[in-house]
Amino acid sequence: MARRGTPPLRSSSVPGSSAKLCDAPGCEAPGEFRAPRDRSRLRDYYHFCLEHVRAYNQAWDFYRGMSPEEIEQNLREDSGWQRPTWPLGRLGQAAPFGPDTIRDPLGLFADTKPTPKKTAKEAPPELRAALDVLGLGWPIDEDGLRARYKDLAKRYHPDVNGGDKSAEERLKDINRAYSLIRKRLATLQPSQAA
Repeated sequence: MARRGTPPLRSSSVPGSSAKLCDAPGCEAPGEFRAPRDRSRLRDYYHFCLEHVRAYNQAWDFYRGMSPEEIEQNLREDSGWQRPTWPLGRLGQAAPFGPDTIRDPLGLFADTKPTPKKTAKEAPPELRAALDVLGLGWPIDEDGLRARYKDLAKRYHPDVNGGDKSAEERLKDINRAYSLIRKRLATLQPSQAA
């Protein structure tokens, strides 16, 4: 395999010039094609003509003369680009990886069982927008609705906000949402509301 900075495999010289001759015995053709001499000298080349380089490549066997163990070792080294490797996750750590090894402020790796999800009922379609305005979820009880309304009314009242028009519009939306939800809760039976 050619590396960066090495000359191309084929010579671009004109035949008859000072190019190397084919290294095959008795051949007078220009040696335009490179072929490695052996596996221990991969950067030392023979120069062949097209006919002889084809014959050389057909007979080339990188592993000729190696035992099966040497071939296996060479293949293993090639899989890591002839660089040393280590098993994943060890890197000299003697202690096993556990919850006390890392900082876990959220308790994600603790041995606690996950809490089961509550099967929440879905809010009626006509109340979803009103619940979003008030920032509430479903189901809701009247006491929670009233407490949230009082909190929002105090926050967005025009007197508190110095006559700000956007706060006044927001309070109007809160009033409409509160009255809609309150009417709907009054029509629902107590078992459906909670």
